[in-house]
Amino acid sequence: MLYPLAVLRGLPRAGALLLSALAAVLPHAARAEPKTVCTITINSSDERESFKRHLPAGDYRFVELVQSNQPDWFANACRSGVQCDALVISGHFDDGTEFYTDRLGDRDNLPVTELERASCSNSCDGVLAHVKEVYLFGCNTLKDDPRHVAEGEVLRSLTRAGHTPTDAERVAAALNVKYGQSNRDRLRTIFKDVPLLYGFASKAPLGRYAGPLMDRYFQSAPVGEVAGGRASPTLLQLFGPTSMVSTRGIDASEARSGYREDMCRFTDTRTSDAAKVESLHAMLRRSPAESRMFLDHLERFAASVGPEKRRQPEVAAALERIRRDDGTRTRFLELARDADRASAQTRMMALAHGLGWLSAEEQQAEFVRMVATRMSRGTLGLHEVDHICTKVAAQEAPLAPNVLALGGARPDNVAHSAALACLGDRPGHERTLRALTSASDNDVAVAQVYLRHRPLADVAEVRAIAAGIGRMTSPAAQTRALETLAKQRLADAQSLQAIARLFPAARSLDVQRAIAGILIRSDYRQLGTSELARTLRQHRLRSPGGRDVIDVLIHLLQTA
Repeated sequence: MLYPLAVLRGLPRAGALLLSALAAVLPHAARAEPKTVCTITINSSDERESFKRHLPAGDYRFVELVQSNQPDWFANACRSGVQCDALVISGHFDDGTEFYTDRLGDRDNLPVTELERASCSNSCDGVLAHVKEVYLFGCNTLKDDPRHVAEGEVLRSLTRAGHTPTDAERVAAALNVKYGQSNRDRLRTIFKDVPLLYGFASKAPLGRYAGPLMDRYFQSAPVGEVAGGRASPTLLQLFGPTSMVSTRGIDASEARSGYREDMCRFTDTRTSDAAKVESLHAMLRRSPAESRMFLDHLERFAASVGPEKRRQPEVAAALERIRRDDGTRTRFLELARDADRASAQTRMMALAHGLGWLSAEEQQAEFVRMVATRMSRGTLGLHEVDHICTKVAAQEAPLAPNVLALGGARPDNVAHSAALACLGDRPGHERTLRALTSASDNDVAVAQVYLRHRPLADVAEVRAIAAGIGRMTSPAAQTRALETLAKQRLADAQSLQAIARLFPAARSLDVQRAIAGILIRSDYRQLGTSELARTLRQHRLRSPGGRDVIDVLIHLLQTA
């Protein structure tokens, strides 16, 4: 600020000197340090480039934190001491476990567990804690659906502990709030106390659409709004049709802050391994319902305590105290055996084995008992078959005799047969293959799951299935059976000819497309390309959607 000379002459000498000094300093004081916009560009750069185009260079500086194809780039960014005022993360986030890219040859990613570890350890405050606002450009980043909810075993456990049904529902609801771990909650937990987070409650626009929307926003945004920590109605309105929402990081007053404390006991790198094992024991001694809701963190930590750590005297002593805690063991196993989902029961038994509560033989016996019990209760279905076939490798020693010895298996139940087949039972395998060509959509679906885990290797079986598909009368079941066969990559000419002969008789476009899907994946030159192309052109049902897989196959046959 400049003052007229006449004004300065009218002031006492000391006042004039003071104003002269202020006049020299104030222009520099008014020129604030530029705000730092940190960018983590894992997939699309469109969003970052829009920020750079529109924010004045004198007011904002940009720091890209990703060092391409350097696996420790995030740790390097944390060690650099950069202080971010705004953070822009661009990457796919579909399942909520990591930010990742779909660019071929590019392996950059940012796991949520790494962010949690840095947040809990206060090792990256310049990026995660001091920031004023965060832009999360990825699908489902602020999706509010809980990843974990209190299932039936939690309610039954609370009832066994003495809660009334009404009180058990209330406690379960509180556990859902604390441990639900929606994407929104996990990211709010990571960015604790951050004033503003932007993200998407469902699908986010691709970068090539998000970039122009950001351009439109900057054309009307007030100067200095970015990194101000207050939500912009203009930005939310522009992105509103694409599910953008805003929130803030959690604070100590929220119920979920207790979840953060629990999580950080296992992820804070400043805490000793022995102290973390003691925290594991303390969590297990809480109500079994709480252990169940926190299972993924307990599993992850237990898996991290490898042989070398277990040899540390303090860690070994802490683990031994867990092993000898019979009361906690009994409550935990009781809850595990009562789990609604087979996958949850298997996971809990694996954790019990890792904690020394079950030997390898006892863990296997629990698995066998689980399968037999679900068969006898009538609760073994498609999802259980998928789980059993996933957990037991084809080359492992057969467990089917152990299951059959406990009773409960029904030969007429295809799900039972498929589960036994995955456990090494030959008759179960044969019954499951026959089910692929049955009239029941559900039975075909079970056989489809089984064959995804145990592909066909016998040519005679392939031929029998191909012939059986031709006798099916349900178009929906026939389509599903054909789609299953397509994934087997047929090479047998006799089977391919049987499938090709179905095409002229098919009265469903879906069936014809499924036949074309099999042939296009196979060596169709074995079938006589000219004749097959002529058959397809003559008998194909027209597609209302235009060109489809049948047209592609015809073109390939004509140019073969």
